Amino acid sequence: MTTTLSQLDGTTGARRHFRHFDYMMAAFVAILLLSNLIGASKLASVHGYTFGAGILFFPVSYVLGDVLTEVYGYANARRCVWTGFAALLFMAFMSYVVVAMPPAAGWDGQAAYESVFGNTWRIVLASVIAFWAGEFVNSFVLAKMKIWTGGSKLWTRTIGSTVFGQAVDSAIFYPIAFLGTWTNAQVLTVMVTNWLLKVLWEVVLTPVTYAVVGFLKTREGVDVFDTGTDFSPFAKSPAV
Repeated sequence: MTTTLSQLDGTTGARRHFRHFDYMMAAFVAILLLSNLIGASKLASVHGYTFGAGILFFPVSYVLGDVLTEVYGYANARRCVWTGFAALLFMAFMSYVVVAMPPAAGWDGQAAYESVFGNTWRIVLASVIAFWAGEFVNSFVLAKMKIWTGGSKLWTRTIGSTVFGQAVDSAIFYPIAFLGTWTNAQVLTVMVTNWLLKVLWEVVLTPVTYAVVGFLKTREGVDVFDTGTDFSPFAKSPAV
């Protein structure tokens, strides 16, 4: 049976109730938090190459950001970015409070706890700002490219938006977090290398992106084009 997709503009799409939007937003925020909380604290090494373990999963949040923008439009993706931003801020606040609380007598896990959850203010600040800016650039580029391509060639939008979004993310995160602690050469090397790896992840996951986008568009019965959308990050989105 052939499913006909209703083409909606960004404003109409933001007002419409979707069956799977809440699940996608929950997955987006969960992966964002877990990749920052768990992956950011560990350096891994594979065949002599050392990297932050979070790079294995953090790019999945960008894939989900692509899916959210492609299926539900920029206005709904904007709602998810702000939700993720607020969740990151609360996670940082909660980590600070819990780590700072005096340990009970006889409990010897404080040092390990601080090592895992006690990120410096620079890393927390860098992570929050880089995510906010990079994700909005990612969604903006994808939404605009969808209009330019008439909705065809999805791979050009997902990869193209990641190139720009992850470039902004990396260009903000690494200098704020490590400039002055690492050498300029180290900051530049890690920044460029991790940007390339994140884009490569997007390329590798392209078949998965196609499958998820196709499934959601069919189930929701829509294809949103952001022709009437206010692209300001601070614009108020109509209720979903």
